Amino acid sequence: QTSRAPAISVSAESCIPAGLRLGPVPGTFKLGKYLSDRKEPGPKKKVFSYAVPPVFQVRMVRGELVDEAGSSALEWIGLIRAARNSQEQTLEAVADLPGGQIFYRALRDVQPGEELTVWYSNPLAQWFDIPVTATPTHDEKGEERYICWYCWRTFKYPNSLKAHIHFHCALSHGRPFLHHDH
Repeated sequence: QTSRAPAISVSAESCIPAGLRLGPVPGTFKLGKYLSDRKEPGPKKKVFSYAVPPVFQVRMVRGELVDEAGSSALEWIGLIRAARNSQEQTLEAVADLPGGQIFYRALRDVQPGEELTVWYSNPLAQWFDIPVTATPTHDEKGEERYICWYCWRTFKYPNSLKAHIHFHCALSHGRPFLHHDH
């Protein structure tokens, strides 16, 4: 994602099959840089893998998702939001080779109405030095929270913590990610 907090969310209007690859992702890859614990509401763009599309829909043509004007995913792939946790994740960012072009791959069949959200695959996270895991603690109300072990800032979602450590925490730069038991 190359822009700051996309104002549009991308959702499936029809089933998108597991394993479908989208991309390559254009621009500088900074997935999660502007990830927030809050999910900002915004306009929606519906994507299709088949069916007759009305306005702002994308459909499957010769194995590729395209919009109503015939534009490829390159035109709208940057609008896909970063997933805050694995439960809301529908796509994973993958690369054929370390340092190669990045694609998004559907982790499972994405059902109509579901928002497309993406996070790093484990190999790609390791390549970019993004923490792969985050261990929750529980606050006084028993709710899960994720704590930055460098600056002690708390987060509601694991990927918000991971993005913070990689992109924003001045105290973590140059040091490997510390796990809860360190």
